[in-house]
Amino acid sequence: MKVILVNGSSHKDGATARMLKEVENTLNSEGIETINYFIGNDPLRDCIGCRKCKDTGKCVFDDQVNEFTKMAEDADGFVFGSPVYYAHPSARLLSFMDRAFYSAGSVFFHKPAAAVLSARRAGCTASYDVINKYFGITSMPIVTSTYWNQGFGNNKDESSEDVEGLNTMRNLGKNMAWLLKSLKIARESGLEEPKNDFERLNFIR
Repeated sequence: MKVILVNGSSHKDGATARMLKEVENTLNSEGIETINYFIGNDPLRDCIGCRKCKDTGKCVFDDQVNEFTKMAEDADGFVFGSPVYYAHPSARLLSFMDRAFYSAGSVFFHKPAAAVLSARRAGCTASYDVINKYFGITSMPIVTSTYWNQGFGNNKDESSEDVEGLNTMRNLGKNMAWLLKSLKIARESGLEEPKNDFERLNFIR
């Protein structure tokens, strides 16, 4: 089983990475393979609503989004991490997720996912809500912990002093591993995934 941890910060080894690392260590201790995916700092296009992906199965802008969604095909779970900017996730991560989920939503269906936030002081719960909406619209079980999945600190060193935040990340890793193993047992026993129906309602008469 494999989980991809996505770092949506501009800092590869900052506070967000510190929280994600705690989740990763726990997943590894539970026998779950992990991949760290740093979005990076190259220019990243936003979704332009061209709908070309509906024909090709990938985004028209061939960058890290397409690289990630290809990797996501073989993943069993995901953790998306972000710093908090103005009580909101990073614009980089949201552009990335907009395009990934819109162009390749089928690779995420019924796979567990979690949001992880880091902040100096406030805004984590609002950002947590924003990221979780991607999972809710894609039939993904949302993995929780013993508190909201957040850590505090202005940098990596300060985040390492957030004892409760780090413990929350460890519990998140345990819960993710438990759910992945439970789903594996269910599938091996012959339980099939639900076949979801979708009908778009147009409110314009």
